[in-house]
Amino acid sequence: MGQPGTCLLGWDDFVVLLIQRQPFCVETAPMWPINRNQTASPELMNEADLNADVADRMLLQRMSAGDRVALATLYHSYHGRLCRFLARLTRRADVIEEVINDCFLVTWQKAGDFRGDSRVSTWIMGIAYRCGLKALRQHGDEPVEDDAVPEERIPSTDPDEDRELRDWLGKGLDRLSADQRVVIELVYGVGHTLEDVATIMQCPVGTVKARLFHARVKLRNVLPALAGESPIYKENVP
Repeated sequence: MGQPGTCLLGWDDFVVLLIQRQPFCVETAPMWPINRNQTASPELMNEADLNADVADRMLLQRMSAGDRVALATLYHSYHGRLCRFLARLTRRADVIEEVINDCFLVTWQKAGDFRGDSRVSTWIMGIAYRCGLKALRQHGDEPVEDDAVPEERIPSTDPDEDRELRDWLGKGLDRLSADQRVVIELVYGVGHTLEDVATIMQCPVGTVKARLFHARVKLRNVLPALAGESPIYKENVP
């Protein structure tokens, strides 16, 4: 069983369920405390997540005191996952780099404002998402070549994962709206709870569930088509 507050499905399980057309079941935790006098409950995180969050909080404290080494450490820790996350918003490598830089500028400036309402990773992903939307409004999302974002800049959770399978799934994700791609990445790629995703995207949990539902249905239709088949699959609305 998965830890409370974490997603039970990773990318591999997600793909298997898509192929086998089995129902999805994502376990989620209660909403993070919203009282600024409270912090995210350790019971909602597994030990690895808790240790990582403690380390991130210490880095934020050092950053709030002007420690640029702490900023560099946090930057290198998050750069890879932010590249992959932002690639669900845009395939433009220049925009992705710009957004990451903007994200860490905001993180540096607001490090002292973090009050522990959520995990640090949720807070940073939220900043990156808002910076990404702002960049897309400024630059648009002009189509680019498929290899515009080098593969090594979007690390796989499994280095030995079959490239053909990744390419197939990537083409399916490209058929989704930006919001649907982001939700899929945050839930199945990163492992955030639906409540985390709602915080990151600043929308109700019900909206996250709806985007996830429609993304799954669309993927179950477009992925077989990309493989030369044409089944039509429908899921019951949750």
